[in-house]
Amino acid sequence: MQTVIALGELRLVLGGFRAAGQRIALVPTMGNLHAGHYALVELARSRADRVVVSVFVNPTQFGPNEDFARYPRSLDADAEGLRAHGCDLLFAPAADTLYPYGSADTVSVQVPGLSDQLCGQARPGHFTGVTTVVTKLFNAVQPDLAIFGQKDYQQLLLVRRLVADLCLPIEIVMAPTVREADGLALSSRNQYLGPEQRALAPALYQCLLWMRAQVAAGQPLAEVEAKARADLTARGFAVDYAALRRADDLSPAGIAGNQALVGLLAARLGTTRLIDNLLV
Repeated sequence: MQTVIALGELRLVLGGFRAAGQRIALVPTMGNLHAGHYALVELARSRADRVVVSVFVNPTQFGPNEDFARYPRSLDADAEGLRAHGCDLLFAPAADTLYPYGSADTVSVQVPGLSDQLCGQARPGHFTGVTTVVTKLFNAVQPDLAIFGQKDYQQLLLVRRLVADLCLPIEIVMAPTVREADGLALSSRNQYLGPEQRALAPALYQCLLWMRAQVAAGQPLAEVEAKARADLTARGFAVDYAALRRADDLSPAGIAGNQALVGLLAARLGTTRLIDNLLV
């Protein structure tokens, strides 16, 4: 595995891949990698000849009171894990490589509508930071496909809309959520949880399973959402949202029918914000 930090070197290596007619997959990450990330890499390995993984803690997707400064960074361990899971090229740029004029004065890319609801409503500006840095990475790597996890479902839909609207020749592949044995979706932020919080955290997945069962039983969607929020609040979560939406565009579902739905939850335990979702 090669590691590069400069755009010029990145393009030189990628040019060699393309000259050999090789299909390139990109897995964008913020590092502090775990089994969920490595599952993305393995999926990329099965779909492409060369796998590029970016590790970059993106400042523009963090709010002023969020955890950018303390977000866990473990580049050496990440590189070791990526080497073991079939990564060909690790791209670990410095901030001024992706934001040469500073993150405050960068050109930004916005996806209207989808960016302003659910996590976008709870974290204003977050998704503009996401779509901006993803566009930069797409331009830098120019992959044939990119892998995104289902756990960040709203982000996945935003990236799909971005690629379609900007006419980018990139296939976006969704990878299933990887979970602990008790159902908790893997996340770098799980390590912030204290023992009691960690024991409680799987209730999010249990709530999603309950929501799915209620929809299957024909219960009114608004009542299911309200009961899910009330139950999580009673358990000690600070709930941002408990929602049932159309799976293709996150628009309000109205009533359950033959439409594909997704249940989405976001809630805090202490200072740790957790998200999860389940297709219905």
